[in-house]
Amino acid sequence: MDKHVDVAIIGAGSAGLYALSQVRQATDRYVLIDGGELGTTCARVGCMPSKAAIQVGEDFHRRVLFERMGIEGGEELTLNGAEALEHVRDLRDVFVDKVLSNSTDNMDEEFIAGHARFVSPTELQVGEDRIHAKTVVIATGSRPVIPKAWQGFGERILTTDELFELEELPASLAVIGLGTIGLEMGQALSRMGVAVTGIDQLDHIAGLQDPEVRQVAVDTLGKEFPLWLGQAADIREEDGRLRVTAGDRSVLVERVLAAMGRRPNVEDLGLENLGVALDARGLPAFDPHTLQVGDLPVFIAGDVTGERAILHEAGAEGRIAGFNAVQAAPVAFQRQVPLAINFCDPNIAVVGSAWNALDPERTAIGEVKLGPLGRALIMGKNKGMIRVYADREDGRLLGASLIAPKGENLAHLLAWSIQRGLTVFDLLRLPFYHPSIEEGLQAALYDLRGKIARQPEGPVELERL
Repeated sequence: MDKHVDVAIIGAGSAGLYALSQVRQATDRYVLIDGGELGTTCARVGCMPSKAAIQVGEDFHRRVLFERMGIEGGEELTLNGAEALEHVRDLRDVFVDKVLSNSTDNMDEEFIAGHARFVSPTELQVGEDRIHAKTVVIATGSRPVIPKAWQGFGERILTTDELFELEELPASLAVIGLGTIGLEMGQALSRMGVAVTGIDQLDHIAGLQDPEVRQVAVDTLGKEFPLWLGQAADIREEDGRLRVTAGDRSVLVERVLAAMGRRPNVEDLGLENLGVALDARGLPAFDPHTLQVGDLPVFIAGDVTGERAILHEAGAEGRIAGFNAVQAAPVAFQRQVPLAINFCDPNIAVVGSAWNALDPERTAIGEVKLGPLGRALIMGKNKGMIRVYADREDGRLLGASLIAPKGENLAHLLAWSIQRGLTVFDLLRLPFYHPSIEEGLQAALYDLRGKIARQPEGPVELERL
């Protein structure tokens, strides 16, 4: 069967659904194609179930503070691992159902369950059907990486695709890869009572490049479960379990969580039939501001790009790709300030320009350690550090790295400020309530203020009439 449409969207994940929201405003001649599990990676196996697990781990972990507060009986508390995992799945199902009820559940012939393959830039084969589209949006997402040598260990190697399906917590687990997924789930499972060992061949965690914040993060989280950094992991079978070795350190575990990144889903998509060069990952070059592939009527968005694999970026890219898919000529859009948050405790965040991208000759740095911060002391979370970067000449904010309680909120404030082109002086003129975690940011800004060449006259905290 031949079907003629204005737009074909391949992939019903977050990027594809956001693209669809734009396409629908311009035409009703479209199809959404997906042959995999629906409900988005975020809702099924990513953002949402991981945060549910983190909340369980954090709530249970709070018992270690009870005695100092005069709350007795904390040592009697126990965690039912099976029920905790069932709770995570129950919440996961709520999130997935919400996505489905607002998307594919309400579609008829516009949704095609199947795997698409390019025949040409404007033709797709989906099973027995040939789709002829004026434009195509590629939003096929990504999947976890498992080294080929480890695939023979079967179900003992977990990714987030399997982790939330467990009915019982393992007694021991090695987490290999300490980026966002590995660090979040490693800490959460450790707090639930699993003997966790975290391993990464890099010398840092959570993508932190700033050496000061990086060290505070390693020292803080390393007190909860061991972190082995700087050596690649090797796995072999031993007495029905897995022996994981990194350098001269070794541990015997029941399961391994492979958190070593994700691979774009482009196999069998027929991208070679686009007639453009593909890189080593099998991806075509594209304009980051229009998301157009070369000069073709093809756009690409979301995790499949291999660039910014974060939901809010997938949403922005989906909107750009979907909007441009129904325009006579593509429109370039300004990309949002980079914002990455790890929901471990304390939160870790990198905002704006990362450490390695800064010009040390032109950059001023303000910092504060959170040990004496009143609000953090009261919460029992006075561990962490905030480092804020600005242009040394005029004080314009460039970026920040931090590990802090409620760091997710601080990171948003900083991202918004950077995107609006604000200076350290602009932020110091804003109100900071006492006592709050935001006072930690205020202290870092005061430290930064004194290192800026062009200082305003009068009290920096006050705006002149």
